[in-house]
Amino acid sequence: MQRAFVIVAGDNVATALEELKPGGVQLLGDAASPGAEASGEIPKGHKLALRDIAEGEKIVKYGVVIGQATTDIPAGSWVHLHNIRSIYDERSSHLDILTGAPKDTKYE
Repeated sequence: MQRAFVIVAGDNVATALEELKPGGVQLLGDAASPGAEASGEIPKGHKLALRDIAEGEKIVKYGVVIGQATTDIPAGSWVHLHNIRSIYDERSSHLDILTGAPKDTKYE
């Protein structure tokens, strides 16, 4: 079974311990609930929405707010730069979703 880790009770995202495919996900960690469903592919080390997260709602990981949803995020979805923004780093919204490279910088 594919696995993800819940760091703190109250987190609304889990961290993928391997690349996740659509289907069941075993949640590990002291704060884990019985399980979750991935609705699409989620890269290893990225976040899985544990419940529906509304646009504007805070993203909680490590028991702290790490960002804010820029759109509604259904449970089981990949949570990343395409649907959240950092509340700590304004430039996060200018990074390429797959590579993390800045899109607001022109290289010649």
